[in-house]
Amino acid sequence: MPNAPSPHRIEILAFARAQILDVTGPAQVFATANDLTPQGQPKPYEIAVVSLDAEIVTSSGLTLKSQPAAECAGMLGTLIVAGGYGVDAARCDRALIDWIRQRASVAERTASVCSGALLLAEAGLLNGRRAVTHWQRCAEFAARYPKVRLDPDPIFIRDGRIWTSAGVTAGIDLAFAMVEADHGRKLALSVARQLVVFLKRPGGQSQFSATLSLQATDETFQDLHGWITSHLDRDLTLSTLAEQSGMSLRTFCRRYRSGTGRTPAEGVEIIRLDGARRMLEEGASVTRTAARCGFGSTETMRRAFLRHLGIGPSAYRERFHG
Repeated sequence: MPNAPSPHRIEILAFARAQILDVTGPAQVFATANDLTPQGQPKPYEIAVVSLDAEIVTSSGLTLKSQPAAECAGMLGTLIVAGGYGVDAARCDRALIDWIRQRASVAERTASVCSGALLLAEAGLLNGRRAVTHWQRCAEFAARYPKVRLDPDPIFIRDGRIWTSAGVTAGIDLAFAMVEADHGRKLALSVARQLVVFLKRPGGQSQFSATLSLQATDETFQDLHGWITSHLDRDLTLSTLAEQSGMSLRTFCRRYRSGTGRTPAEGVEIIRLDGARRMLEEGASVTRTAARCGFGSTETMRRAFLRHLGIGPSAYRERFHG
């Protein structure tokens, strides 16, 4: 009888004042995948919480006992780096950053949860790649690591063998995606049912207000965005926006794209979408919402919802109203 395949080893790196859910959330997803494996079949995952010390105190005050990082050797399936309030001190710990860099070099895939992306960036692992982090750290992240193609909006991003995820519970979404990639949708769905969570969050693909993504790196147009929010039902032409910003049309288009990473038309659509989401969450009809938010028609709004959120406005209203 052939030898059973070795389980996929997952090392979740923690440190002093790490966010405990960044560690335990993904760990529970993989552990539940093991629990749901039929008796007699090999467990798919071997899970280890590791740190430079034998135990660490998390930001919640709970202490985690862990495997010393120095004992980790050989090839690795997945390295997951947690985030949390202790990430700033961890970023200055050269031994920790060197360890991340070394383990990532032998890992099949490397991931971060929440602000753990700052540690991957500090190790140089995100240069030239798309990445996401917790929305509160986006402006700082973009200024500190300009070689990273930061996208502040998604819940998680996969760029080759590097995965990054947004704030806290997004690490659970990331772990589900990994289980699905490893063993198919059926097992991932079974784990989601067992944990009573969504396999893929309907509508909530955006980690926070979509408008935040327009202001992650530049506040030059903050007043303009506020004005747009108050005038969604108007015909927001380029010339209107340029005039409101006190710039020539050419200067406005160039500076807006440079400052936000999007065209003015894309920016307007994102702000209209935020307004529509709020109205639908408050119970407004799809037709009234489309008119009040300046989409022109319900079909135009439907396409915008599908493009940005992966769900139509009717389904969004049904899911999030009340």
